[in-house]
Amino acid sequence: MKFPVVNIQNLNHYFGQGALRKQILFDINFQINPGEIVILMGQSGSGKTTLLTLLGGLRSVQHGSLRIFGQELYKANHQQLIDIRRNIGYIFQAHNLLRFLTVFQNVQMSTELHRDFSQQEADARSRAMLEAVGLSHKLNYYPDDLSGGQKQRVAVARALVSHPKLVLADEPTAALDSKSGRDVVELMQRLAKEQACTILMVTHDNRILDIADRIIRMEDGYLVPS
Repeated sequence: MKFPVVNIQNLNHYFGQGALRKQILFDINFQINPGEIVILMGQSGSGKTTLLTLLGGLRSVQHGSLRIFGQELYKANHQQLIDIRRNIGYIFQAHNLLRFLTVFQNVQMSTELHRDFSQQEADARSRAMLEAVGLSHKLNYYPDDLSGGQKQRVAVARALVSHPKLVLADEPTAALDSKSGRDVVELMQRLAKEQACTILMVTHDNRILDIADRIIRMEDGYLVPS
């Protein structure tokens, strides 16, 4: 039996303590199946990024059930969260490349989470992924020497180089012009299909909605029925 990649049941989340405690997510329920590309939409402050950080094991689950790859994150210990994160690729609005590392080194750094990769395999994977995103001629360049679209392509390569089961993308086209943004999401779509990877993408960009298998909408911390 195939597990959903993401399975959320009755998830609630709060910020603050005591009288300042405020509920951010309300009774969230949904699944994402293997290989799906799902877009999560909603206004700023609707809870999208909070939900994404919970899914990525970057924030502790407080109430309800959140399973990633069949593993329950509620009350998961530190090591369990690390193990989950090894199988997730992250792409952010800001590319978050390290300026003092080359393009090749930025991508290769992502393989260091995987102790089973030899140095030779890590190098080969990094080169192959940079070739896949069309940047094999920029291996020794530094991020400051790249355009915005090229930086985001490096971020995509870094997220996908370890062949994660799930990619979480938070506004990956927000800082890009329409052509560069389209190029980046089509690249993500193609590489994800080749790797049988699942994508959950937060976006406000109506120009890229057609790449999704499904669109989920949030409003004021609630999922809105489609």
